[in-house]
Amino acid sequence: MVAQDNTDTGEARLGVQLEPFLHQVGGHLSVMKYDEHTVCKPLISQEQRFYEALPLALKRFTPQYKGTITVHLRKDSRGHLSLVANPLKEKRGPLKVSTDSAAVAIWQTLQQTTSGGGSARPPTQWQHTQLAHSLKESPAISLQRSEFHLNAQVSSLVEDANGNQPERMSFNPWGLQCHQAHLTRLGTEYPENKRHCFLLLENVVSQYKHPCILDLKMGTRQHGDDVSEEKKARHVRKCAQSTSACLGVRICGMQVYQVDKKHFLCKDKYYGRKLSVEGFRQALYQFLHDGTRLRTELLEPIQHQLQALLSVIKSQSSYRFYSSSLLIIYDGQELLERTPRGLHPQEAPQTAHSSSPVGLAKVDIRMIDFAHTTYKGSWNEHTTYDGPDLGYILGLENLIQILQDIQEGA
Repeated sequence: MVAQDNTDTGEARLGVQLEPFLHQVGGHLSVMKYDEHTVCKPLISQEQRFYEALPLALKRFTPQYKGTITVHLRKDSRGHLSLVANPLKEKRGPLKVSTDSAAVAIWQTLQQTTSGGGSARPPTQWQHTQLAHSLKESPAISLQRSEFHLNAQVSSLVEDANGNQPERMSFNPWGLQCHQAHLTRLGTEYPENKRHCFLLLENVVSQYKHPCILDLKMGTRQHGDDVSEEKKARHVRKCAQSTSACLGVRICGMQVYQVDKKHFLCKDKYYGRKLSVEGFRQALYQFLHDGTRLRTELLEPIQHQLQALLSVIKSQSSYRFYSSSLLIIYDGQELLERTPRGLHPQEAPQTAHSSSPVGLAKVDIRMIDFAHTTYKGSWNEHTTYDGPDLGYILGLENLIQILQDIQEGA
């Protein structure tokens, strides 16, 4: 969708209206879709510096960094807020976002059902999740409902100009929660013409039809060196009360496609904080279950990539990835790729972000969220650490061991 922007000088410019990113399963900052292969998020200088100084060994395990853009808030004639980005200069024209985009249509419908002083009632398809109502609540309150069974009928709200429905889909409400909270904050704290800087990053799930995503908060410590004592105490308490302290990893969110019901089963960070060690094991098993069977073909390639990441983390002296997450991604309806005729599976070519040979299921392992990452030479560092991040290593080793246990018991 191309939006017209009138600048202070009266000159008309075209901007890219950002879409809510419907596959955000964790975090608290809003992630938005810029184009099919690119997402953007509010710029934090420490995270930008991390991407700009990224060690070569880590690049295969992080989203590609694509630079920055400026974004401003826009209000339409009905009072609905949206974010508009200036198109990248190297593009010859403004990027067009399809007007029948599912994300835009869902978001516009939500705005219509939650406006008007609360007089509009949410569509009946949404009443079981109370999503329209929850958008009026703070994320901390509304997302204490730890599990969402999102019905594919929600796509009945998404029609093209001729009234035809596209392929049915379901989505995770977490991204919409973050998007609404972000728009509300920007609309309250800043003038409409205020420019904000955003990071542009690779959309790591763009190649998946039904992306199953597990967001894991890694390490035994989550607070950065620069936080207040109050915030430090809060993060220490969260770690102590969750699997972070004993396993070095906890669940921050997930969505797993259920092929029998054709929707995503979603869990949020509040669910992840309450899990025991055994509960974490069961949740990991559930992430690999499509509603009809355990996806055993995923276990080997996931473990293979985690082992590769473990070797890289062990080699990164001084790095501390405080509060960063690790994404495990696979396709909810992917068929096994076939090995080319005449080749043994071990001789097959490798995929770009996977060490698994063709013939195994495609999976992706990506590190994200580096606002509190510190390393030798990072700007304004408070502390320089020696050796690798032992808390992160503990989390990876326990994750690999649990997956091995699942594989042996399958």
